[in-house]
Amino acid sequence: MKALALVPSVLIGAVASARSMTPMAAIVGARLAHRKTPGRLVLLDHPLFRFGGLAMGAGELFGDKMKSAPDRTVFLGLLARVMSAGIAGSALAPRGREKLGAALAVGTAVPLAYLGLAGRKKAMARIGQTKSGLIEDALIVAAGAAVVAMATGRRR
Repeated sequence: MKALALVPSVLIGAVASARSMTPMAAIVGARLAHRKTPGRLVLLDHPLFRFGGLAMGAGELFGDKMKSAPDRTVFLGLLARVMSAGIAGSALAPRGREKLGAALAVGTAVPLAYLGLAGRKKAMARIGQTKSGLIEDALIVAAGAAVVAMATGRRR
């Protein structure tokens, strides 16, 4: 097993560090486009979780711009990142390496959440919460889509 096969799990952890629900929404989007994840992931094929993942991903993008939005490093924010990174990291890992993929994604998401928060606070001080959030959204959604597209294949 080549170590490079686990890179998508690490990268999706980086995505989860900034937007906790984007990895789930990106994987659901890939599933809706009839793409197959390398790791086994039955949960997101259930309609409730599928559309819930999309709704939560969209909702997070709107909620982040609110003045009352908590920091990504509060307990519930970190918990959401751990869960999302773990599920997505597992799904993007090669079959049989799902646990390692989940661990790598979580191990990436948590420390990067702190680094990302520090960067976001600096950006907010310079250009404001909404502008900095929109820029971060564009970068993270694009990164999530790219990572998932790179790691998934067409179903036959």
